[in-house]
Amino acid sequence: MASSLLALTACGGGSGAGDYDWSAAPDTAKIAEQGKDLPTYGLAPDWANYGEVVKAYCAKYNGTCAHKDTDMSSSEEIVKFDAEKDNPIGTASDIGLMWGPVAEAKGVVPDYTPPSAAKLKDWQKGKGWVATFVGVPAFVVNTDKVKNPPKSWQDLLKPEFKGQVAIKSPTSSGTGQAMLVAAAVATGGSVDNLAPGFDFFKKLKDSGNITDVKMSEETLEKGEAPIQINYDFNGLAQKAALKAKNVNVEVLIPTDGSVWSPSGLIINKYNGAKGDWLKGFLDYVLSDEAQDLFAKFGARPIRSLNGDLQLSAEAKANWLPDSAYASVKEIEITKVNPEQIVADWEAKVLA
Repeated sequence: MASSLLALTACGGGSGAGDYDWSAAPDTAKIAEQGKDLPTYGLAPDWANYGEVVKAYCAKYNGTCAHKDTDMSSSEEIVKFDAEKDNPIGTASDIGLMWGPVAEAKGVVPDYTPPSAAKLKDWQKGKGWVATFVGVPAFVVNTDKVKNPPKSWQDLLKPEFKGQVAIKSPTSSGTGQAMLVAAAVATGGSVDNLAPGFDFFKKLKDSGNITDVKMSEETLEKGEAPIQINYDFNGLAQKAALKAKNVNVEVLIPTDGSVWSPSGLIINKYNGAKGDWLKGFLDYVLSDEAQDLFAKFGARPIRSLNGDLQLSAEAKANWLPDSAYASVKEIEITKVNPEQIVADWEAKVLA
């Protein structure tokens, strides 16, 4: 998939783009009708509360959306938008924000920035994409199985964790790419120097501590992969779900550092038939209402991180305390080239 993405080049709209005017404001009278059939890629209803966000947006325009999602990685979404350009199906996708500039460079997103994006920093938005909410790479640990859980990246190297650490591969996962960046920053690197991160994961791989078991709530519950490197908000959701099964889980922000890693929303330039719905939605995800819904899931809304949004105690009820994030750094993650991460992971860690 990575090689397919690298082969893409920016180009003009296929016939699927039609004559739709992306520069105009959305015609709100058309939003309800356009949402009746809504295929998305990588925008699952249970991902960061997107099901409720889509539902609330459609209700705002007196519509009921038929939201059907197909799971994909950020790179797969971009390739899919391009592959379908003459017969567009997909509408919108969640991405790791570092993929926003890639989508723009490949020409699959429209020349449209919603009014609400004025609330974002320059690196948090672009043509056809905006940052939405923020996750922090963290350790999600089944403490029934791991009595002395790792508290830092360096702790993960301890022999006692042999075969217990599950990760998502940076070759195919935005979560994995954010993990790599977080480890790089924590071990002396930066967005311009990810080498320490690759060095760390090479050591972790060679130590035998990384397991081949797939990272999931089920393998966390069973203890097959009792230490998982995941976004904090995913870990908090798993903690709540497994508590009901009397399984104890802790979500630990590495004491030696992590990063605020935004997710974003991209919309499909070629799907002009859904253009009004898409332009309105790109604006809506930054509204107070949508940002509050992300917060209730456990994700930190991008506007909250920027200091532009005051949230209720109810909205923050599922968050870890602010003190847990003392070591977390804000970086301009869109300076990172995710395609280079894919190539370097294969050459420096897997080789």
